[in-house]
Amino acid sequence: MPDSEASITGAAFQRSRALLDTVTDWLGGGASAQATHAELEAQLQTRGRDVLRQLLQDHLDLRAAREARLAGVSDADGVDHRYVESGHDRGLATVLGPVSVTRIAYRARGATNLYPADAALGLPEEKHSHGLRRLTAIEATRGSFDAAVEAVQRATGVLLGKRQAQELTVRAAADIEDFYTARAPQQGTDADVLVLSCDAKGIVMRPEALRQATAKAATSRKLSTRLSKGEQRHRKRMAEVGAVYDAAPVVRTPADIIATATSDQPPRPAQPGPAARGKWLTASVTAEAADVIAAVFDEATRRDPDHRRTWVALVDGNNHQIERINAQAADHDARVHIIIDFIHVIEYLWKAAWCFWREGDKAAEQWVAGHAHAILAGRASTVAAAIRRKATYNNLAATQRNNADTAAAYLLNKRPYLDYRSALANGWPIATGVIEGACRHLVNGRMDITGARWGLDRAEAILKLRALTSNGDFDAYWTYHLAQEQQRTHHTRYLGGVIPS
Repeated sequence: MPDSEASITGAAFQRSRALLDTVTDWLGGGASAQATHAELEAQLQTRGRDVLRQLLQDHLDLRAAREARLAGVSDADGVDHRYVESGHDRGLATVLGPVSVTRIAYRARGATNLYPADAALGLPEEKHSHGLRRLTAIEATRGSFDAAVEAVQRATGVLLGKRQAQELTVRAAADIEDFYTARAPQQGTDADVLVLSCDAKGIVMRPEALRQATAKAATSRKLSTRLSKGEQRHRKRMAEVGAVYDAAPVVRTPADIIATATSDQPPRPAQPGPAARGKWLTASVTAEAADVIAAVFDEATRRDPDHRRTWVALVDGNNHQIERINAQAADHDARVHIIIDFIHVIEYLWKAAWCFWREGDKAAEQWVAGHAHAILAGRASTVAAAIRRKATYNNLAATQRNNADTAAAYLLNKRPYLDYRSALANGWPIATGVIEGACRHLVNGRMDITGARWGLDRAEAILKLRALTSNGDFDAYWTYHLAQEQQRTHHTRYLGGVIPS
């Protein structure tokens, strides 16, 4: 080792060693002899972070001392940066505390300086490290941005501003769509059912983030201080949520779902339905429903490109949703069995029941159970006719029988998507619990914090990050994200994308 290199290496980490000595001296001295374990933890947490920060600083200083001048540094436009200046500093806020990075600048008249050492370190454009960005994104998906700022400060001692936390979170989500496009697909067996599902949930937005029609409705009120009868606040923008998952078929009968009203036998224990595996979620408040459904079909195609498996789409009966699913099925040349969530159907039956019985009457429960069993057995049209006959037989006025007629019309109009007899015989799921749970988790669990008013970019980032985390892909994504950041921030600045070393 040359004398100069030995001198540089020998001088490195002296400040770290001195700082560590102060910690060990304190631990071995009288001041700490009577400390409780809690006091020792608190002291070491602070003092230990100072030692780690100094170790990082000493390492950065050592790299700066060893940095050698390069020949032939050219930017992406082919401009040679021939002028070299050492001693250029930049600050970096890390999870260990603030440090300073010193490196050589390569300059050219009228051009932005180049710093190859920044590329070697993979430094971000902003002053906050990728470690801080990662921690902030994780905490921001768990609770409010205010809570995220507090959590980051507790863990690192670094005080972020709320706006900084928001910007770091948006940056953290920048590559999620590309990550899912590039990643290897989840693989299920050919025997597994491939289930697709979509739904939507409203998010309270800032006025400038509302869709045009919603914003217009929000301003066209009769009174300025309160809502009039029939008016709504019109503060929400719909977040579209999609899910794809695998499920091993579980054959069931109508009696496994609901007991018949006339059965004298005690109801059999409920038969568990097909369990979701390999669940993949996506959510967006900027994309239209058609785009999210297209993303769901893309994910399904990645899992089953040859369409060898059975595809089942679970929906809540929304006509636009069904139209888009049929359109995507045609575009992907896929056969998709569309099934309306059975729970939605039962709700229509209950609304019809209150046309004939008072609230709480046990007879209504038996009536609903009987008709639900018939629908599961494939007799939706018969049930619709029976509901209308009962309303007519009871001489109900138009206003009294409205919910009964609505239920009957619903059963007839949605009959192509109520083939529960085939679904149960083939072992398919018939309820949208997965997507409804996803909406509650991705949207309600974070976006509905009291007083929250969202802008588009922040709401989109949080939704995508929460879906990413729910999919169990955060760590794999972060590796991909750092590679993309390196490409964007550094490689694109150099000729041919090659950083000299």
